[in-house]
Amino acid sequence: MSGTTARGSRAAATREAILDAAERLYAEHGVAAVSGRQISEAAGQGNNTAVGYHFGTKTDLVRAIVQRHMEPMERLRIARLDAIGDSDRLRDWVECFVLPTTEHLGSLGDPTWFARFAAQVLTDPALRVIVEEQSFRAPSIQRIKAGLDRCLADLPATARAERDDMIRELMVVVPAVREASIAAGRPTSRATWHDAGVGLVDAIVGLYLADVTAT
Repeated sequence: MSGTTARGSRAAATREAILDAAERLYAEHGVAAVSGRQISEAAGQGNNTAVGYHFGTKTDLVRAIVQRHMEPMERLRIARLDAIGDSDRLRDWVECFVLPTTEHLGSLGDPTWFARFAAQVLTDPALRVIVEEQSFRAPSIQRIKAGLDRCLADLPATARAERDDMIRELMVVVPAVREASIAAGRPTSRATWHDAGVGLVDAIVGLYLADVTAT
């Protein structure tokens, strides 16, 4: 291995160690409460400026963590979308939205940190846009939205907007709560991430199809 290749491999390993440490610390303590020094130490880096050297600002680091999870989830969503084609079943479109997230979390092994990390990031107005840009605005999400629009054409616009907001919150809170329970050794209502995803699909389909009460 040449010197350049070895340095490149060490740099890549250092970046991954920093991403792992930052994701865990942000998930456990919140983004604002964690310093670059703490992340460097948790990543086993003697240089306290390693985070800034490899990633720049805290915002850049958060974006890198989000991106490394969104890319595999996007591939899973696209595969599901290709499989359902122009389906007219509401559940098919909801599964395309929900299951890639829970399947990705299930592929990471235990414990995972990303669900709690995302929940922490979404509480910060300055960082929330990073998740929204890389997830809710992804090409696959736009295809899912178009499919949902066709299936929910009879749902009044105000009710649709209200329920979309509820579902976005469910997509953040439900995985984060399950992840925290697993980390704490508490029992969960579903045995696997896949089963948890199926339960969340059931809930979202039911929410979309619930009666609309006039006010």
